[in-house]
Amino acid sequence: MVLVAVGLLIAGIGIWATESDGPADDGCAATDLLEPPCGAWWGAYVPYAEDGPADGSLTRAVYAFEKKIGRRLDLVYNYHDMSNTELDGQLLTPDERELGEDRMLMLAWESTIWREPHHENWTEDQLGWANVASGRYDEEIIDPQARRIKEYGEKYGKRIFLSFDQEVDARIKEGAGTPREYVAAYRHLYDRFEELGVENVVWVWTVSGYLGSADEMKALYPGDGYVDWIGMDQYNYYLCHDTTDWKDFDRSQRPTYDWLRENISAEKPLMLAEFGTVPDPADRDRQREWYTRIPESVRTMPSVKALVHWNRPVPGPNCDLTVNEGPSLEGYREAGRDRYFDQPLP
Repeated sequence: MVLVAVGLLIAGIGIWATESDGPADDGCAATDLLEPPCGAWWGAYVPYAEDGPADGSLTRAVYAFEKKIGRRLDLVYNYHDMSNTELDGQLLTPDERELGEDRMLMLAWESTIWREPHHENWTEDQLGWANVASGRYDEEIIDPQARRIKEYGEKYGKRIFLSFDQEVDARIKEGAGTPREYVAAYRHLYDRFEELGVENVVWVWTVSGYLGSADEMKALYPGDGYVDWIGMDQYNYYLCHDTTDWKDFDRSQRPTYDWLRENISAEKPLMLAEFGTVPDPADRDRQREWYTRIPESVRTMPSVKALVHWNRPVPGPNCDLTVNEGPSLEGYREAGRDRYFDQPLP
C-alpha cells in the first residue's frame, strides 16, 4: 500500500509539472520587464472565495479556479484601495505572497477607499489625484506599501506588475481629477518609489480602451519614461449594455490595440488587463467559440504579451463574464492549453 501511495504521488507531481511548469528555456526567457518573447502570459482576476471568513481567501479561490481550467495561471491579478487597511489596502498580502511563489502578480492600486470589503458593491470614495501628487499621502499610505514591495523583491528576488488607477479614463467623470492631475499623481508615485529604492516594480498604465475617450487617453499618458507596459480593458458586453452587437474576440480587442499602437506607443508590450465575454442566451455555444478563437487571433497582435481574464460578473442583467462552467469554461480551457500561452516563468 505504501509503494502504491508513493507511486501515485510521484505520478501526480509529474502530471502537474507537465501541465504547469512550461517548456524548457530555449531562448524564450522573460525579459527584465517580464515580457515573454515567444508568446504571452495567461492570467486571470479571480474574486476572493465567498465560503470562508469575512475577509475570504484569495489562495483558495485561485487554486479552485486553476483546478477548473486545468492549468496553473501565469499571472494573478488583484485589486487594492489606498485605505492602508490589512484587508484591502495592504499590497502583497499573505495570500498574494503565497501565490507569487509560482506565479507572477499584477496589483492594481486605486486612489480610492472602498466602502465595503473587496469592493463588493462597487462603492468608493475618491482621494483625488491632486492630493496624491502633492505628497499628502506619502508618509501614511504610499511609503509603507512601497517598502513592502521593496522587501518582497529583496527577500524573494521577485518583480511585480503595478497599475495605478486602472481604467483611468473612466475615473475622470467619477471625480478623481483632471488628466494633468493624474499625470502628476502617477509621476509622483513613480518618483517616490524611485526615491525609496524600489527596483522590482514593472509599471503598467491601464486604460479602458473605449475609443470614445481617445482624447482623454492621450492626455492621461504619463510618458514613455514612466511606463513599462500598456494595459487595456475591452470586453464583448453584448446584451449587458443593452446592445445587439456581438463582438468576437478579434473585434472586441483589435480596434483599441491598433489605436494604442498608433497613438500611444508602438514599442511597449501590451496587456489585455481585463477581457472576457458575456453569453448569448440564444446560443450557448457562441461563448465557447469566442474563447477558442483567442490563440489564432492574438498571434496576429504580436504586441499583446499578457491576457488577463476578468472572472467576475459586473452589475446588471446579462453581465456574467465568468468562465466557471458550461461552454465558456470549455472554450477557455481549450484556449489556455495552446502552446502560445506556455512560456517559461521568470
